[in-house]
Amino acid sequence: MSIPSNSNPGESTQSPAVIAIKGRGALSNLQGRFEHQLREDFHDGWDIAEEETNAPQTNITEEIARSILTRNQSPDIPFNVSLNPYRGCEHGCVYCFARPTHSYLELSPGLDFETRLLAKVNAADLLRRELASPSWRPEGIALGVNTDAYQPCERKLRITRQVLEVLQECGQPVGLITKSALIERDIDILAAMAEKQQVAVTITITSLDHELSRKLEPRAASPTRRLKTVARLAAAGIPVGVNVAPIIPFITDQDFEQVLHAAADAGASTAGYIVLRLPWEVSPLFQQWLHTHFPDRTERVMGRLRDMRGGKDYDASYGTRMRGEGIWAELIRQRYEIAMRNCGLASRRQDFAELDCSGFTRPGYIPAASAKTDGSPQQLDMF
Repeated sequence: MSIPSNSNPGESTQSPAVIAIKGRGALSNLQGRFEHQLREDFHDGWDIAEEETNAPQTNITEEIARSILTRNQSPDIPFNVSLNPYRGCEHGCVYCFARPTHSYLELSPGLDFETRLLAKVNAADLLRRELASPSWRPEGIALGVNTDAYQPCERKLRITRQVLEVLQECGQPVGLITKSALIERDIDILAAMAEKQQVAVTITITSLDHELSRKLEPRAASPTRRLKTVARLAAAGIPVGVNVAPIIPFITDQDFEQVLHAAADAGASTAGYIVLRLPWEVSPLFQQWLHTHFPDRTERVMGRLRDMRGGKDYDASYGTRMRGEGIWAELIRQRYEIAMRNCGLASRRQDFAELDCSGFTRPGYIPAASAKTDGSPQQLDMF
């Protein structure tokens, strides 16, 4: 399957509907744009049991990373530094804007992104060395922005927990965003940091519809479970907000006000939203998902998205990439602002601005560099 360029107005991928894979968001291993070898699915005449072909297993590979903090200068996001313990994400959200990053590994942004993961097992040690550097000037670090820091493998690997322990020790402020209830495991650390205004948490809730959520984000916590997580974090004194993302025309846009009201009732104090983004390979993957799950709405959804993206599937321009532009984007903005006022919620962008960096101290313990520093992956035996 060819990858449509986001710069070509109105280009569409008219792929036939295929069978959904239980527990997975993507429906295929779409060709990544940097892969050197081309591949094509075909039927070789053998009848293989459906359960064998319909349930790809998750493989997690150990990565000894060379660095752990990523810096950006994007003017439309509220942080400059982020940390991601994992590459790829087992939650399998079909709309995930990070899927194209797997192409740099010569893996597919499709099923590979959610089944072939890399775990940065030396993340905590690298963070210590970064924070010990004289060049580090304390500012809020965003944890788990590209891929979820609390995806299922974190339960055993505990890399995010180790990172939080370093951040707490140093008084280094952090903002977290997740769809997982596993974050409740770390309430002890988060509550202690919250007392010093060193943490803010955001829970992403796309829809309150459980059936839809299973199709969009098959291995993330259910909407009801995420609301319970909001309530438990708020009860522990941890500042918690909600991100209604992505808003998908004719799929989720009709009920995002209900998400905001439910989040406020659960104890959220801030909220934000993002309109669906379809960079690079995400566009054909999402369109394949639409053809399979909502064939009657495919053209309406893509037409509305293009109305908000200057006729293209996606426009990466700063300032509009998160919200879109035009009459439909303006209507969503107005609905959001009215709901925010009615719910008494503040903008989520305030979360990072209110983090207190004054208590930062350099780490007392600085680990030696790993003996293995070439960054090549090693297979984990436990998965």
